[in-house]
Amino acid sequence: MHRQIAGKLTGPVTKWIVLIAVIVIAGGLASLAGKLIDVQNNETESWLPDSAESTKAFEKLEAFQDPYDVGTTVVYHRASGLTDADLADIETQAGEIGKLDGVSNVLSPQGAQAAGVPTPFVSEDGQVAKLEFTVNYGDKLWEVLPDLKPKIDKIIAIDGVDSYLAGAGGQSADAATIFSSGDSNLLLITLGVVVLILLVTYRSPILWLLPILTAVVGLGAAMGVLYLLAKNTSLTVNGQTQFILTVLVIGAGTDYALLLVARYREELRRHEDRHEAMAFALHRAAPAILASSATVVVGLLCLMFADLNSTAGMGPANAVGVAVTFVVMVTLLPALLVICGRWVFWPFVPHFGSAEPTASGLWAKVGRSIAPRPRVVWIGTAAALALLCLGFLRLDTGGIPSDEQYTTDQDSVIGQTILVEHGLVDASTPIQVVASADHADDVIAAMSGVDGIAAPMEVASKDGTALIVADLTSDPYSDAAAAAVEDVRAAVHDVPGADALTTGMTAVSIDIMDASARDNKVIIPIVLAAVLLILAGLLRSILAPVLLIGTVILSFGAALGLSGLVFDLVYGREHTDPGFPLFAFVFLVALGIDYNIFLMTRVREEAAAHGTRIGSLIALSSTGGVITSAGLVLAATFAMLGTMPMTFTLQLGTTVALGVLLDTMIVRSVLVTALNLDLGGKIWWPSKLDRGDSTVEGPPAAEEQRVPALD
Repeated sequence: MHRQIAGKLTGPVTKWIVLIAVIVIAGGLASLAGKLIDVQNNETESWLPDSAESTKAFEKLEAFQDPYDVGTTVVYHRASGLTDADLADIETQAGEIGKLDGVSNVLSPQGAQAAGVPTPFVSEDGQVAKLEFTVNYGDKLWEVLPDLKPKIDKIIAIDGVDSYLAGAGGQSADAATIFSSGDSNLLLITLGVVVLILLVTYRSPILWLLPILTAVVGLGAAMGVLYLLAKNTSLTVNGQTQFILTVLVIGAGTDYALLLVARYREELRRHEDRHEAMAFALHRAAPAILASSATVVVGLLCLMFADLNSTAGMGPANAVGVAVTFVVMVTLLPALLVICGRWVFWPFVPHFGSAEPTASGLWAKVGRSIAPRPRVVWIGTAAALALLCLGFLRLDTGGIPSDEQYTTDQDSVIGQTILVEHGLVDASTPIQVVASADHADDVIAAMSGVDGIAAPMEVASKDGTALIVADLTSDPYSDAAAAAVEDVRAAVHDVPGADALTTGMTAVSIDIMDASARDNKVIIPIVLAAVLLILAGLLRSILAPVLLIGTVILSFGAALGLSGLVFDLVYGREHTDPGFPLFAFVFLVALGIDYNIFLMTRVREEAAAHGTRIGSLIALSSTGGVITSAGLVLAATFAMLGTMPMTFTLQLGTTVALGVLLDTMIVRSVLVTALNLDLGGKIWWPSKLDRGDSTVEGPPAAEEQRVPALD
């Protein structure tokens, strides 16, 4: 049945029909890919769950302020002290900034003094001054900021004075600028690395082009589908989702291509007709590719159970990307391969009847070296991985301080640091409390006893609700600011009848951390259960899936432990985002299990004819090269996240890359193979497959290496 379907997809006539159909459909979807940025929602507040205190407070804040208002601060610094001419220039610049579309409420040092603003705009040492204003571009803020920032930077330039766009608006501008240019740069760099790996793998000047072309088509189609979903449904897509989608689709798509091409090359040595060879290759490889992609899709869909909206949206968005990529890879790539013919493999063309080189390759030798003492090998390997897990103790998942958010210097971070060092507060990120107007004075009194904030004051009252604000006296992302917000919340919650709710940038960060901690505890077991069920259905066994899940968990722990050492000792950035462990887990488990699927489906295929132990050696020798290449591709693509100047992407890319390399080089090749050789047919329990398994007394003979013909 499966072979008949595969044959119909790659027949002499149908291959052209498939090619045209995929190009037309995928091309139409890809034409929408460029619009994906138009439907992104990158507002931090949109990431919060409905149950968060900040979310509830935002609903009441709408009566007092436009939700799209973003406070922005310009920081001026001259080490020798700002001159009168500098301060005059700042006043002139305030007028110029006020003329920009979308800018309002400009407040300069002189204007603040005239208005009786209680907090200073010039530092006591005279080295620093600030300028404040509000920007509002509705839901187009992230589209406007990359062009707005250079305009403001030009306005605020003063000879001899360092000026920085900071505050909430400055932080958004830096992030939006990175995202606007990062996607295209990331795609080009990722493709360049993958092309290099494919050139080394295939040693062909032509063959690499087909997997790359297919992966790019898959990415374009996936982005087009996401645009339609984000526009017409409640699916949330942000910049973080989009750049992870880029590396995931290119990496996973190329992995699927490598597996299919490797199986096709095997079949070309057994079948004279290339159409027949592809039919057999698809019949044998497609189930493993389907199981692999299904595992990734299901693992990502489990993120929908997250409280954090950004996490819940990233899961299905990337799941759609992987599903679309699978469809493109098993339709367009086979059609292109059979259309091109054998010559595309030049100069190493797999001629009909030629010997299969994997029978005596590196991985065949690895398997034979494990065979004499498999139990010693798997126990020793597991112990080494467990030892690496201890490095996890060096990880700090309490959040990334603002001065570590980026791996390169950003104006918003430098400006914020200067404000704090010189005793000025950033009024763009105040603590905001909404409470019953009748109890506003009591709330203010309760807040007045909290350290770490400026004097609270009521700024508005409407329909029985009062808005009370207080500026933070520390970096809004610092532990001191978080402690101040927690103290404010505790104080105002104790005011009887006030129904006080606290929000603001720091409060939002706290709520995100709380939601992330909850998601880590809830989603990780769900992902494990889902993957276990998929493996049980694929392998028709209970023991094998349990052991495979155990090896992946061990690999994940080792990757986190190794990452903890790298982050601390190499990068000097031991602080991680609270959502980092969950993202790393989902990607490593969903993607890491792929290589076990590729191996174990081949082991099961061979076990039916040769026994599990001999079948394991045949499977390792046959799949070792392609799985290693696939692991290198996926590790390299995720490592390219490090080219984005953000600590989160650097850490996530590093951990996934390390985990994938551990999976392909050690877990799959050594640990799983040793378990197969030690347990033999018992690994398929309770299945009756291979009950009479024999021991391995030497390398499998040449005739045993031959893949059995299809029924």
